[in-house]
Amino acid sequence: MPARDLALLLAAAEAAGKIAKRYFKADPETWDKGDGQGPVTQADLAINDMLKAELLAARPDYGWLSEESEDDPARLAAERVFIIDPIDGTRAFINGEPSFSHSLAIAQKGEIIAAVVHVPMKDQSFGARLGGGAYCNGAPIKVSEKAEMAGATVLTRKPELRPEHWHQPHGMVHKFRPSLAYRLCLVAEGRYDAMLALRPLWEWDVAAGDLIVREAFGAVCTTGGQKTRYNNPLPKLAGMVAGPQKLTTKIISGLQPAAKQPIAGLIIPKGD
Repeated sequence: MPARDLALLLAAAEAAGKIAKRYFKADPETWDKGDGQGPVTQADLAINDMLKAELLAARPDYGWLSEESEDDPARLAAERVFIIDPIDGTRAFINGEPSFSHSLAIAQKGEIIAAVVHVPMKDQSFGARLGGGAYCNGAPIKVSEKAEMAGATVLTRKPELRPEHWHQPHGMVHKFRPSLAYRLCLVAEGRYDAMLALRPLWEWDVAAGDLIVREAFGAVCTTGGQKTRYNNPLPKLAGMVAGPQKLTTKIISGLQPAAKQPIAGLIIPKGD
């Protein structure tokens, strides 16, 4: 099933890219969602509508969780759930920057089993299925071999690397891309060494990239070192660290305790 699901996600992501290209730099209607949720455009909604129609028509028994859909608690009872971000990096999309992406994943009992991140303006499609490796445009990818924090290139916001979050000087080099999903894919293919987020993350921003990193022989966990789990009642994660296993372990060990605290209301599964 994961192989068939991966093919479904890839076709849907490519269709999303075609819609995005029609709106890109074409002054799409844009408004703010309020409550600090950021902007949304008519392209986000058009892509979301298409994906929901196509994916649920193909898998009517799957649940649905998307940034641009009202949350339906019925997803919690579904064995498999689509976790979708129609456009990850909406601000970049609005500003005419090409590094936005479409993030599509399927979770089964909390674990991602199939994932695609499509970057239409770069003609890149990253994909993975559980146990099947990770690929970019069909070619296998692998995380870097960086094992030490000193000199490691880390995709993150500048505040995450401030000295107050760390036990001692870390020596990591700040890099940035606006799409969290794309950041994870860049780590998966070894172009950058790690991705770090100390703030809470919505599941749809990172679900697909999570599996792609892990299938590229990398490690992914919360900043507290817990295993990432998806389709939570509150669909947020308590931060994230992703990269080569040894480097990820070093980063977690280097964080101050206050930087590792899970967010209020987040359910961490017992034993994780």
